[in-house]
Amino acid sequence: MSTGALTVSGTLAPRSESPVPAVPWRDPQTVSRDELARYIGSLEQSCRDEPNSPAVWTCLGMAHAVNYDVPRSMQSLQRAVEVAPTNFWARLKYAELHYRVRTLNVAEEETLKAVDLAENPLQLAMARKQLRDIRAINYRRVALDGPKSSVGRALYYLGLLLFAIAVVMWK
Repeated sequence: MSTGALTVSGTLAPRSESPVPAVPWRDPQTVSRDELARYIGSLEQSCRDEPNSPAVWTCLGMAHAVNYDVPRSMQSLQRAVEVAPTNFWARLKYAELHYRVRTLNVAEEETLKAVDLAENPLQLAMARKQLRDIRAINYRRVALDGPKSSVGRALYYLGLLLFAIAVVMWK
């Protein structure tokens, strides 16, 4: 089988040419630094060759994230979203990066946009799961901040005071 073809029902069908280089590995944790650097270099060249390709920019952002380079990853994913604001994968990965760096309000907003852009059940399920995870973390964060009403705050501080008294009396 030639490298530029794909087997479909026992016959060779031409594979559509993609500006994204083939991924040489499946598990990002097992990739050597040199191999990752070469892959990032080829993606950067692809970005220069195809500056309006959201797929290339998204892949570059993901590669930088695997390399723990958050600023470059953020720049690449922002560029992917700027190039194609209606691209599901660019939007989802941009939201995922915000989720991973815990800018949860932006992550939720961007994931909601990805939910609206989903084109099939798999994409919709991925976006909904990410949204559910973001909201679960954000809910816990809001719950830990304490009550917002004045009555709730008074009860909260009263409870803390009683707890402090109980600790002092225990000793």
